[in-house]
This record gives sequence, structure tokens and C-alpha cells, in this order.
Amino acid sequence: MTIAADMLGTYPKDLGGIDRTALVTCIDACLECAQACTACADACLSEDMVAELTTCIRTNLDCADVCASTGRVLSRHTGFDADLIRAVLEACAAACSSCGDQCAAHAEMHEHCRICAEACRRCEQACRALMSALG
Repeated sequence: MTIAADMLGTYPKDLGGIDRTALVTCIDACLECAQACTACADACLSEDMVAELTTCIRTNLDCADVCASTGRVLSRHTGFDADLIRAVLEACAAACSSCGDQCAAHAEMHEHCRICAEACRRCEQACRALMSALG
């Protein structure tokens, strides 16, 4: 069990038929991806070839912000707005796709980019799965 799962388990109201497993998976993936992207950007800044990683760093930081915000939005359920949730999930999936592609381009040379690309792919998939579960 994760903290997200534990917290959802304590929610006093019905979640309105949301797939709890998909929701927990997505929250966890978003928060994990935010951390991976932040760490990857920092690692890129420490590389000797930092000038060649400018786009990767920017994409990492943007993705980290979007993922962290998405994880927070998904953690709130009072006054749930499915349209807003879908928009946030779509933005997060797009950010993860872009960042995953950018990091994958550097993955053979930088292990931190490989790890980050994998986290981005997991988060993108989790966002898309939750969107599908929302209907």
C-alpha cells in the first residue's frame, strides 16, 4: 500500500465510482515522475555537456511541475469535476510524452535520462488509463 492508497481509504465520502486502483496508480506515477524529472534535470546540469542538454532540462522541469500539480489535483475529491480532471490528465500525459521522448534521446549516454524516460512512460500510461476509466 502507498500513502495515496491509505489516504483514499480514509476518504469519508463515496468517490463516485472512480476506479480506485487506476486513481492510486496515477497519483503514485505522477509523484514518482515529478521526482524523477527534477532529479534528471539536476543531473543534466552536472554533466560536462550541459549546453547540449538545455532542452532536456527545460522539458524535465516542465514535466515535473505538471506531474506534481496533477498528483495534487487527483488527491482532492470534494466537488470532483470530471471535465477538469480529464484536462489535467491530458496535459500530464502530453508533458510525459514530450519529456519521455527528450530523455530517451539521451538515454544511451546518460543513465539518469533512461530512468527518467521510463518514469515518464509509466506516468503517461497511468494518466491515459485513468482517463479511460473515467469514461
